[in-house]
Amino acid sequence: MTDLPAAFRDSTLALWGHDEGAAWLERLPSLLAACEVDWDITVEPPFPDLSINYVAPALSADRTEVVLKVCFPHPELYTELDALTLYNGDGMVRLLAAHRERGAMLLERLRPGATLHALPEEEAVPLAAQILKRLWRPAPPSHAFPTMTEWADRAFSVLRALHGGTGPLPARHVERAEAIFRAYAADSRDDRLLHGDFHHGNLLSATREPWIAIDPKGVIGHPVFDLGQYLLNHTDRATTPEAMKRLQSRRIALFAEYLGYDRATLRDAGFARVVLSHAWTAEDPNADMTEANALTEALLEIAYPGG
Repeated sequence: MTDLPAAFRDSTLALWGHDEGAAWLERLPSLLAACEVDWDITVEPPFPDLSINYVAPALSADRTEVVLKVCFPHPELYTELDALTLYNGDGMVRLLAAHRERGAMLLERLRPGATLHALPEEEAVPLAAQILKRLWRPAPPSHAFPTMTEWADRAFSVLRALHGGTGPLPARHVERAEAIFRAYAADSRDDRLLHGDFHHGNLLSATREPWIAIDPKGVIGHPVFDLGQYLLNHTDRATTPEAMKRLQSRRIALFAEYLGYDRATLRDAGFARVVLSHAWTAEDPNADMTEANALTEALLEIAYPGG
């Protein structure tokens, strides 16, 4: 445990609780060692900037580069494994092996592994849209994936339980988002398996294919909801409200062109998904929601000709 990055230890304890988080961190070295033995790999130091999962490069016995990911046991771990299994490398990183009890997965190493962050929107969005269309597929008849409606109902219920209302989120943002989720829940005919956390950092350059997605959450919902996390990320270039509106308007217009949905539909679904993410963030009583609320306000104010 002492060799683990301090920020990773702190985030684990904050997310999973001190007792359970500390117990898992204490087990982690033995989990890594067991994976090395069972999968005949040599695990190298972890990637920098670990967040909530332990992710490290590794070498197989034949010197093939792979990635070992070990997670605290929680429902999203298992839906990620199920999604990776279902995708079977189609637009998605390949799952080479898994041990559900250990919360461990062995993944292909994607090289060169650059993200979409360096690309302008006119180049990034078409690449992202191409992968998204490949990932959206009917859910299998029997599955354990949650629905987007379940995500939203749970998050907004927790928000109100914690704050006695919508807390740091404007009530009109939450109420509008809930109405959008309800409208889509009333007709699930177009629902698909979604990535659930699709953004610039979860699409990597590779050699097997030019670009490959990683880290699926695995959730069932209308495809337009998969746009939200993309809108939420990589907004540092927009330093004023007007710049934020221009950035998001351009993104939505480009996605509408390449995905075939109208801009108003993508704007509304993206707005609802962004508010959902902010509801999760607001579970932290110390979270500063100023920038989050500015983003949702910008999405509300975007105007389209004839929209």
